[in-house]
Order: sequence, then structure tokens, then C-alpha cells
Amino acid sequence: MFSFFKKEKRIPLPSLKIDLHSHLIPGIDDGSKSIDESISLLKGMEILGYQKIITTPHIMTDAYRNTPEIITAGLKKLKNAAQINGIQIEIEAAAEYYFDDGFLNLLKKNEILSINNRYLLFETSYISKPLQIEEMIFEITSSGYTPVMAHPERYHYIKDPLQEYKRFQKLGVLFQVNLNSFGGYYGKSAKTLADFLSHHGMISFLGSDLHHHKHLNSLQNILNSSVYKKIFEKNNILNDELI
Repeated sequence: MFSFFKKEKRIPLPSLKIDLHSHLIPGIDDGSKSIDESISLLKGMEILGYQKIITTPHIMTDAYRNTPEIITAGLKKLKNAAQINGIQIEIEAAAEYYFDDGFLNLLKKNEILSINNRYLLFETSYISKPLQIEEMIFEITSSGYTPVMAHPERYHYIKDPLQEYKRFQKLGVLFQVNLNSFGGYYGKSAKTLADFLSHHGMISFLGSDLHHHKHLNSLQNILNSSVYKKIFEKNNILNDELI
């Protein structure tokens, strides 16, 4: 069904071995629905050449009330299943935090799952810019974390890309762009902004944002495209430093 599963030879990915944004712990957000699906997705990522996955379940007050305990328990089950199935990929977990009323409370209580004890992955509404976004970013940096904005190319409230993205950078924000955005998976606007960020050398991390097999199939196409190679010409991609 998925053509790349039939290939024994790995697709060479010399510049990207680590993924820091995915939803592979089954049943706790809008990502994988079952352990079998998670294993299938991990096998696909292994074929694509990934050596380490940092999966990042959503934490949203009104939708996905995940906690470090829930995520850690889910990670343990996922790692056990991966081992049983002979998957060699290293698997870790952090979280993707939604900027809502509950976020600052979690930050103040230090109930945070960060990436490598350094990077805090966050997202916002796709439509409306949070009124307290600069305050939240300040609180992240004050707490000792580096804020990483997930898929900045997908936010429709970005009207003046150069000015608005530079403002976020001045606040200490790093950008994680979804690889599938470069192929138009999320629409024309997201592709345009992904290309803009790449052209201006603003991208620090690339992510799969893997939820299901459609994402995986699209990802295979991007990783074998000239567009993917061009990203590395102007951007300092930090994924492989997350060892």
C-alpha cells in the first residue's frame, strides 16, 4: 500500500537524522489512533533514514489535557512495542504546547516537557494572534527555555512576514517549519510562507508533524526533492544537534 515500505534500501538523508515534531503516542491527541499505526509510522520513518524521533503530543486545555505523566506512560508503551517489532529508531517525547489560558500556569508550576531540556515547542491559533503572545514568549525565556514556534508558515494572522517574523526572532523565538509545507500539503499560503522563511534563512528546525500515513507519503516526496536540498543552502538547521 505504501510504496516505500517495499524498499529495503534506505533513502539517503545526509542532512537530517532527527525529527522533533510528531504525534505518535497513540490515542492521546489527533495523531496516531493505535499502537499498530504508530509502529507502521515508525517503520516508515526508519526507512526514510531517521535515527531519532522526539514525538510531541498536543497539550491544550480545551481539547487534549495531557500531562507529563500521561505522555511518559504512553512513551513507555510505544518504546516497548517498537523494541518488540525490531525498530531501531531512538524514541523520546516532549510536547507541543498551545498558547491558551492554561499554558502560563503549567509553565509556572514547571510542568513542562521540553526538547533536550532546552527547547519549548509551542503553537497558537491558526486564525487569531494571541493577545498575550509576547508575554508568553517572555515567560518562556525567563524560565530558561528557548521558545520554538511550530509551523509558523501556517498562521493566517501573519500579514507582513518580514516584519512579524523578525519581531518574533528579536524576542528569542526559533522557527520549526513543517517539511510538508514545501510541497503544498497545507495549501498555497503555507507553501508561500515556508518558501519565504527558507529564502530569508529564518528556519532553525524542520519537522514532520507526523500524524498519519498521508503525512508520511508526502514527506517521502519532499525529502527526495530539489526543494528540500535548497533549504540547507540558506538556513542553519539544528535538528541533528538534538542527540
